[in-house]
Amino acid sequence: MTPTDTAEPQDDPAPFDPKPILAGLPNLPGVYRMHDASGALLYVGKARDLKKRVSSYFQKNLASPRVAHMVGQIASLETTVTSSEAEALLLESNLIKTRQPRYNILFRDDKSYPYLKITGHEFPRVTYYRGAVDRRSQYFGPYPSAWAVKESIQVLQKVFRLRTCEDSVFSNRSRPCLLFQIERCSGPCVGSISPPAYAKDVADATNFLRGGHRDVLQALEDQMHGAAAELRFEEAAVLRNRMTALSRVLHQQSMDTGSDIDVDVVAVESQGGKVCVNLAMIRGGRHLGDKAYFPVHASAEDTVPDILEAFAAQHYTDAFVPPVIVSHDEPLSGALVDLLQQQSGHPVLWVSRPQAARRKWLDMARQNAQLALARLLAEEGSQKGRTRELARVLGLDEETDLTALRIECFDISHTMGEATQASCVVFSAHEMQRGQYRRFNIDDIIPGDDYAAMRQVLTRRYGRRPDEGAAREPAPMPDVVLIDGGKGQVEVARQVFEELGLDIGALVGVAKGDDRKVGLETLVYADGRAPVALGRDSAALMLVAQIRDEAHRFAITGMRARRAKARNTSRLEEIDGVGPRKRQRLLARFGGLRGIMAASVEDLAQVEGVSPALAEIIYRQLH
Repeated sequence: MTPTDTAEPQDDPAPFDPKPILAGLPNLPGVYRMHDASGALLYVGKARDLKKRVSSYFQKNLASPRVAHMVGQIASLETTVTSSEAEALLLESNLIKTRQPRYNILFRDDKSYPYLKITGHEFPRVTYYRGAVDRRSQYFGPYPSAWAVKESIQVLQKVFRLRTCEDSVFSNRSRPCLLFQIERCSGPCVGSISPPAYAKDVADATNFLRGGHRDVLQALEDQMHGAAAELRFEEAAVLRNRMTALSRVLHQQSMDTGSDIDVDVVAVESQGGKVCVNLAMIRGGRHLGDKAYFPVHASAEDTVPDILEAFAAQHYTDAFVPPVIVSHDEPLSGALVDLLQQQSGHPVLWVSRPQAARRKWLDMARQNAQLALARLLAEEGSQKGRTRELARVLGLDEETDLTALRIECFDISHTMGEATQASCVVFSAHEMQRGQYRRFNIDDIIPGDDYAAMRQVLTRRYGRRPDEGAAREPAPMPDVVLIDGGKGQVEVARQVFEELGLDIGALVGVAKGDDRKVGLETLVYADGRAPVALGRDSAALMLVAQIRDEAHRFAITGMRARRAKARNTSRLEEIDGVGPRKRQRLLARFGGLRGIMAASVEDLAQVEGVSPALAEIIYRQLH
């Protein structure tokens, strides 16, 4: 069935009357969208029967105060008819992700899940990977965190001794690296292992990652006995050590999974007005760890099925769907399970009443969700206390809504006047708002003139540039503007604000103390108030330092990228003590900058002319 839309005109100033729309709604599956008077999307929902579902919102007595509040804001309503409830679920999920309605439960995660990748090389490499997958390599996962991937890579190094170096490094080796010396690599780069033997190790590793733990252990045991029978005792000892390492890993990581190899365990807990969805991942029969999600707009009014359905619909749209998903003893809609099966291409068993081992997994996931919630509430309480103390120190109105308090902080970064860049970071709702950060390339000033750079960035941020004929699009004005600098920087900021007709009382400079030690900073005001030294233990200073350091980090990373682009040179040239000859030796040894970045301090120290101290400096500068 081709989707059809119905819509109420949004420019009607009269109170919203749903009756004409409700009368024309069909008893078919679809999606409905509710808007307020400004056109902002309030809510997106799916329905098996549009007429019944949408009509339920306009009854006299609504059980939920939140729903009643939302309905009171509706100014227009749109519906889309779909061919099935599963199609409606998919459309609803896509709209929620792209439009982020005000009253929907939102699960935000701006990162894709990491994978463990075994490349398609003659001597395959095992590596951490994040991004789109292809058929040239083998991918295992997804994993809940980068830490879980790296831990698995360490297991493959200890047990199967697979290489982790870049192909460019591999092809340019003349002698084995430190990993070979410590028995974490079999040294295929220098012919220390034959292609068939290495291929056997790769096959055992992939079998292990797919859950064939017992098969791998049995094969290693058979090889060990065979080597011992033929008096190859050194080889038998190596195989024995591999078995010991593998047994230790399995003891630490494996669960009693039975026939369940790939499973997701989803637990929901709520406390203190917050909701946590904890996802535990089991891949290849091994528990890889947990990932906690804290949905936006979720509240105690939302039931466990509501939260589970929102999570499943949004999470599994772009993620791997395992054959078994274990959750609370609450029924889930058959349409959602059908959708997951359509997307994954294989049967999906959603276990809502787990027993035996599955019940233990769920209990463990719920316990981890409770711990994550307790940690979040403690951190939020601490951060809210810091925000409250800073508001008090700055003399803000006691009735100021601290959640709406907006702080912007500026910093200038350059290298001897080269590639000057300014940063603006934003703190609001008791946390850094990374999506609202901005960088400004500073041009047309005398190189190294920080005052001119500060004047330019503040003018561009809060007013208009001299070369612009019209004012910039209005941006939300902050309650506090932090300037990373002392009296000179604050004076420049004061002049800009007075020229633009802005409140200079919002300007606060952060002057560094003696020797730039953290805890000795002084707050410098632009409106004539006396400077304030908060002291090392001040909660307000902790927050100021957090915001200031983030502005500095954001500025310096942008400056380095701009400088490298302008120079079009290697980052090695920026490191003191690495001249042309050492740089050439490093590039030749590791095959390029990426290979150098992947090398350890010990690897770097193996290069002629590179001392352990210099190797440490190189490693720190590149990471």
